[in-house]
Amino acid sequence: MACPVSAPQAFADQYGGQRMVLVTVDGNLMRDIPEAGSVRIVIDNQGRRLLIDNWNQVIGFEIPAWQYQQQSGVGRQRDAARFPERPLPPRQQFRRDDFASMPESGAGIERRDLNPMTGTVPDAPDIIKAPTVETPPAKAEQQHRTTPKAPALSKAQVAALQVYLDRNGISPGVIDGRMGSNVNKAIDAWEEATGERIDPADTDLVVSRLAAGGGLAFTTYTITAEDAAGPFVASIPTDYAEKAQLERLAYTSTLEMLAERFHMDEAYLKALNPDVDFTLPGVQIKVVNIGPKKTGVVTRIIADKGRKQVRAYDANGKLLAAYPATIGSSDTPSPSGDVTIERIAHNPGYTYNPKINFKQGNNDKILQVPPGPNGPVGTIWIALSKPTYGIHGTPEPSAIGKTQSHGCVRLTNWDAEELAGMVTPGVNVSFIE
Repeated sequence: MACPVSAPQAFADQYGGQRMVLVTVDGNLMRDIPEAGSVRIVIDNQGRRLLIDNWNQVIGFEIPAWQYQQQSGVGRQRDAARFPERPLPPRQQFRRDDFASMPESGAGIERRDLNPMTGTVPDAPDIIKAPTVETPPAKAEQQHRTTPKAPALSKAQVAALQVYLDRNGISPGVIDGRMGSNVNKAIDAWEEATGERIDPADTDLVVSRLAAGGGLAFTTYTITAEDAAGPFVASIPTDYAEKAQLERLAYTSTLEMLAERFHMDEAYLKALNPDVDFTLPGVQIKVVNIGPKKTGVVTRIIADKGRKQVRAYDANGKLLAAYPATIGSSDTPSPSGDVTIERIAHNPGYTYNPKINFKQGNNDKILQVPPGPNGPVGTIWIALSKPTYGIHGTPEPSAIGKTQSHGCVRLTNWDAEELAGMVTPGVNVSFIE
């Protein structure tokens, strides 16, 4: 496992004590070191480490000091203090790849020779496997090697991936900027649907595809008077008898309503908009840029208990959509085998019957719980042919795939609504372990 070290120490270790220098594209020593964040380092198809500025222009490259001295005709005895002492500040954050020796003809390179394989710089991964550098004639040093690690991703990078998957009907659940089991399941489903294994760290690919189809991952939204007006309820009681006394199990705040509208985790929406008062009309906020609902005709559904995922297929067996799900529990397991869809109800109420469902607290009588997004079954009920079982929404979207249910299949409200738009009565639902 790699241990974090300072930049100078890291480069001394990785290059056997050698000093690296930055050279301009004309072959001259770069004496003005770029500021942190102003450039990124990429590897071209010849293995050279190139410095790319914010306008995607190559401004220089990196070679060992001894090699620069050889190629520029400077004697080995020249004062080493003429070379920059400190490496580029962001390098502590870079993954080190193999370094190919520079052309013997000189230190300069031609722009026409460049074909960089660009990539987004990770936030803060550990320093990993050292590159192979041409050994200086005077001395051969053994290179220090460490175990490679996957790059760390920023929340914005993960959110962009989540938005991309969400737009394509491969739901990651709530968009929260975090890699987790729901995102990994979505990546697996994407591979099944397309044959492509998407790399979460390939942010350039994700961003380019977002830009080409629906726009970048983030956008702005202005809170309207209707948003701020609600109606809202002060809180949602946990007791079903108290729920039954309410007129509607509505949202509790503008923040909760907008988070659900944009498929976001409430905490993440709030973090993107610090110190914002979500109750004020006219306030502009930053949100993720989701797309329209997935469309198609679903003829078969698999409710995968082991993977905690619902997958929907068309008549040709092609995967159309996939959703993280909470499916039953050990106390109240979901059905096994095949059932069919009986009916679909939008904005349903809920009948609590302790004799045929489960018993909640001291409630031993039948209760009629009103509808609303914070109701026990959310905004959608897809009834199955096995009595009392269904696929439905939830009042707690951030808990999907991470908790248990009372035997039914829970999805986020927006996923349940999307699925409901693609199914009809008679569609087969297979429960697998």
